[in-house]
Amino acid sequence: MPHPFRLALLLLLLAPAAALAQGQPFHVVNRTDAPARELNAVRTPRGASSDWGRNLLSPDRPLAPGAGFRVNPAESAGCRFDLRLVLTDGRESLLQNQDICANRDLAFDVATRPLPSGKPAPATAAVPPAPNVPQQRPNQNARNVSTGTGFLVAGDRVLTNQHVVNGCDRIVMRTPDGRWLGAVPPARVDAELDLALLAVPGLPGPALPFRSGPAVRRGDGVVAYGFPLAGLLSSDAKLTRGEVNGLAGLADNRNQYQISAEVQPGNSGGPLLDMHGNIVGIVVSKLNAQRIARATGDIAQNINFAVKGEAAQVFLRRAGLNPQTAESTGPERGAADVGEIANRSTLFIRCER
Repeated sequence: MPHPFRLALLLLLLAPAAALAQGQPFHVVNRTDAPARELNAVRTPRGASSDWGRNLLSPDRPLAPGAGFRVNPAESAGCRFDLRLVLTDGRESLLQNQDICANRDLAFDVATRPLPSGKPAPATAAVPPAPNVPQQRPNQNARNVSTGTGFLVAGDRVLTNQHVVNGCDRIVMRTPDGRWLGAVPPARVDAELDLALLAVPGLPGPALPFRSGPAVRRGDGVVAYGFPLAGLLSSDAKLTRGEVNGLAGLADNRNQYQISAEVQPGNSGGPLLDMHGNIVGIVVSKLNAQRIARATGDIAQNINFAVKGEAAQVFLRRAGLNPQTAESTGPERGAADVGEIANRSTLFIRCER
């Protein structure tokens, strides 16, 4: 039998790290589609009884979509918290029974209207029901089909590449919740940037925010998210991680980045996110290695391009949208967390001719 002192030492060494981390700050991010006027953080289970305590936000400083806030709990507060975000339009987003000692980065993703009684909606009602929009399923008899990727930049608005939807007789897309919805013509396009903005009724959000700062640098980590090689690979979205290799594209195109995140046919139009989950670009193309090999005798490896987020924002503003933006500051997220952010807003696009 182990000596009592050694047993006590072993138990101390094996004690959960969370028990040693109480009272440390944690970070919350507004990932909804609207600014927030109120943030509450109380010990579980106070939120379940609508005892939300004081508002942590300043009345004159709403928390913008994509923005973060640092919460400093008391040392005696423990690890389990209920949190509420109240948006400027009256909706609420809830996070209940969160272990902030185990996870110090929390995100409010979706919001609903409060119940008529004034009590917060239960956790099971946190995700709003899909809008009652008739589905438009793929035409299995279509003679010519191509595919790509797009992502939400506003309610009912999807951004993709112009070449993904060019010449389509019909455009349908599969949403993150598995529905098939159709784009309503006409699309707004910019052939020079290779961008297209589609109207797709039935997609309330959330929209992905664009990075507003700091400036993108060579070596910044990025995540490409989309649906490559549809029909060959599995139907779920694919994530690849890489870096920004160059601040200009092919032939010194200043509207593009060169990236090392691997992309394939079908990735076109998909989001390129930084390690905070903000959009830095739109995947547009990869270098044709076979043509380069014929021209130079050498095989180019993993040279890919994305339209810069700044150029895409100018395009969206010309189309009458005011895209959401967010600063990419604070601790970076893991690639899996960035992928979860992208997944809620990324769509599979099917072009039928």
